[in-house]
Amino acid sequence: MPSRPLAHDPGRTLLRDATAAEYADTLHAVVDDLAHRFATTRQPFGGAARAELQALVDAVDLDGSPVGTADALRESADLYAAHAVWFHHPAYVAHLNCPVALPAVGAEAMLAAVNTSVDTYDQSTVATLMEQRLVAWTAARVGFAAGDGVFTSGGTQSNLQALHLAREHALLAPDGARLAGPARRARLGRLRVLATASGHFSVARSALLLGLDDDAVVAVGTDSSGRMCPDALARTLVDVERAGDVVMAVVATAGTTDRGCVDPLEPLAERCDAAGAWLHVDAAYGGGLLVSPRRRHLLDGIERARSVTVDFHKTFFQPVSSSALLVREAADLARTTWHADYLNPAREQGRPNPDLNLVDRSLQTTRRFDALKLWSTLRAVGADGIGALVDAVCDLAAAVHAELADDPELRLLAPTDLSTVLFRFQPDGVDDARADALVPRVRRVLFDSGRALVAKTVVAGRPCLKLTLLNPDATLDDVRAVLDLVRQAAHGLLAGEQLLDDAPPCRDVHPRLGRSDASALEGVAR
Repeated sequence: MPSRPLAHDPGRTLLRDATAAEYADTLHAVVDDLAHRFATTRQPFGGAARAELQALVDAVDLDGSPVGTADALRESADLYAAHAVWFHHPAYVAHLNCPVALPAVGAEAMLAAVNTSVDTYDQSTVATLMEQRLVAWTAARVGFAAGDGVFTSGGTQSNLQALHLAREHALLAPDGARLAGPARRARLGRLRVLATASGHFSVARSALLLGLDDDAVVAVGTDSSGRMCPDALARTLVDVERAGDVVMAVVATAGTTDRGCVDPLEPLAERCDAAGAWLHVDAAYGGGLLVSPRRRHLLDGIERARSVTVDFHKTFFQPVSSSALLVREAADLARTTWHADYLNPAREQGRPNPDLNLVDRSLQTTRRFDALKLWSTLRAVGADGIGALVDAVCDLAAAVHAELADDPELRLLAPTDLSTVLFRFQPDGVDDARADALVPRVRRVLFDSGRALVAKTVVAGRPCLKLTLLNPDATLDDVRAVLDLVRQAAHGLLAGEQLLDDAPPCRDVHPRLGRSDASALEGVAR
């Protein structure tokens, strides 16, 4: 095969002393381009169809002649940044994605360039100490006086590790020794995890990954708002014991994904303590309440949990990824430890290894120094500053709820403790079946237009639209504009249905309404 001409010097590809100037020029160009895009973005998504985007992706010859760093990054920006979903735009109100704090973005550039891995101390030095300081800070905010923890990739991994620790705790013999062989297998089949239907799906998936039985996750009853009912938990704890099974863990949620509700942690902790059950609190969404000046009381009782999940890349406004698992008793993390001679041997020169190797506490080996982002944000704006942003999005959600309380077309479906709004378009005369059918079609019309991104879910058996408000800069007028687009799309779809039900001459007059799917009506939201 003939050699291809090179558009760059391969010797100047890596970041090092000789390429420091190129590094600066490269990042300045990327930052300038992104700054321009942030300043000029007018909607959260460009609206390109998937087929169009697939064609753009497929057109790039990854085996072609190299184009050099500058051209490659310009090409990447035109492909990725030009068609990205922009979470900072006030019309993005779909999922648990947040705009990110400027100091965290700066820290991201720093940690990416240095490329520290915090699995062992000899690779990370001060980064290990900084992460541990942040873990201690977060544990203190939770109320774990002697707690510990580790940063993770997200709430799913944090929940998995928490349930792994709970499983190993449940598989101890009365003398504290680890069960093995037939005794372990017999106990494993009897382990049960108690959670509500509003809990995160990662709980059930973690149970599967941990080798529990298919029926190991037992549903606990809730109140009308989807919060775990303490009396229902008490009954379920008794039922599991009477069935001869073992409660491995109870998973409470501080900020359910759909409703944004916080389970009553204090009375749930009382029931768990009485039964000797491991209480895990999934506060991936509601963790920001730890620094809220006005809503911290919603987490009262969290200090009685055995483990807690917090996602900093949600309500602490950090770039993905940034999450942590906290434990009340530091010794619990030791159940994750696995020693390798080449990496973190248990002993050196006949003595216990003196190094602080965070791989001993983590499910990951190579791991980014994500803690630097939160560290920089805390130093830049302070915990109260972050908390004020949390309160701002919760206040905005409360204002939207008040706005929709008597709305003749948009019906609220559930309350929230945090920053979600669940509703559906259902004016008088639109029955449940038609309102159900409108939910995915309205969402699709708005997505295809790129002008607003909302989510959809099912609550109490009914499809609904969901706003997840995580932009502290968004105003009530911004949300009103999104709701107006929802109304316009829904009215357009209903009108299209009527036209399509009419005689053929009407379709001749309106040729664009030749199909009843949402794509034929995408123009109503433009």
